Amino acid sequence: MSDFIALVNLPVPAATVPASAAEPGLERGGLSRALESVSVWIVLLLAWWVASVYLPLGDNPLLPSPLITAGALWESLPELWAGTLSSLTILIPGFALATLLGIVSGVAVGTSARLQRIFLPFAKVAGPVPPTVYIPYAIAILPTFKLSAIFIVFIGAFWPIFQNSVAGAHALELRYRDNARILGLTRFEYQRRVVFPAALPHIFTGMAVGLAFSFILLTVAELFGANAGLGRFVQYYADFADYPKMVAGILYTGLVTFLAMTLLDRVRRRSLFWLK
Repeated sequence: MSDFIALVNLPVPAATVPASAAEPGLERGGLSRALESVSVWIVLLLAWWVASVYLPLGDNPLLPSPLITAGALWESLPELWAGTLSSLTILIPGFALATLLGIVSGVAVGTSARLQRIFLPFAKVAGPVPPTVYIPYAIAILPTFKLSAIFIVFIGAFWPIFQNSVAGAHALELRYRDNARILGLTRFEYQRRVVFPAALPHIFTGMAVGLAFSFILLTVAELFGANAGLGRFVQYYADFADYPKMVAGILYTGLVTFLAMTLLDRVRRRSLFWLK
C-alpha cells in the first residue's frame, strides 16, 4: 500500500508540446503581425484608388485619388500645423478641466451615499443630452468663440469621466473600506490613497471616451465660427469645392486624433502597471 502511495505521489513530467501547437500564432514573426495590423488600411487604400480611377465624377471629383490627396496634404502642412495649434488651445483646457472636475467630483460622489442621492438623478438627466445642442447658445452667451468652444469640449468630456469615476469608486470592495476605517484614515486620505488608485481603470476608460468626444465636438464647434483650426480647415475648402485639401484635412485630423488617443493609452499602461 505504501508503495502504491509513493507511486501516486511521484511527480509526473509535463509533456513536451511545441509552442506552436499549444498556442497557434505564438511563433508568428513580427512581420506577419505587422501585416495583420495594417491589412484593413491596405484594403481601404486599394478600394479608394480603384474608386478614384474607375469611377470618375467629372473634372472636379468628390473623391480625389490618394496621390492627389497626398500632394494636397504635403502642400497644406504649414496651414494644418497652424490649425492644429489653434485647435489644441481649445482642446487641452477643456479636456484638462473636465478631467480634473470629473475625477474629483466622481470620486466624492462615488464614496458618499448622500451625494449619490443628490447628484446621480441629475446626472442621469443631464449626461445623455448631446453637447452639440449647447453650441449655438454657448456662442451667443459667452464673450468669445474660444471660451464657448472650450465650454462645449468640457461638457462633452466631463460626463463620461464623471460617470466612470463614480462607477470605479462605487465598485471598491467592502473589505478595503473596512480596512481604511480600522486604520483611521481621514476621508481625504481614504479617497486619495484607496479609492482613487482602485478607480483608475474606470477613470481611464472615461478619459478615453471623453477625449474622443472632445475631438468630435471641437471640430463641430469650429464649423460654426472659428477663424482657424482643423474643423475650420475642412469647412473652408469644402465651401470652395477644393476636395483634395478637404480630404487631406479629414485624414490629418484623424491622424492627430489617433496620436492623442495613443498617448493617452501609453499613460494608462504606465499608470496601471499592476494590471499587466
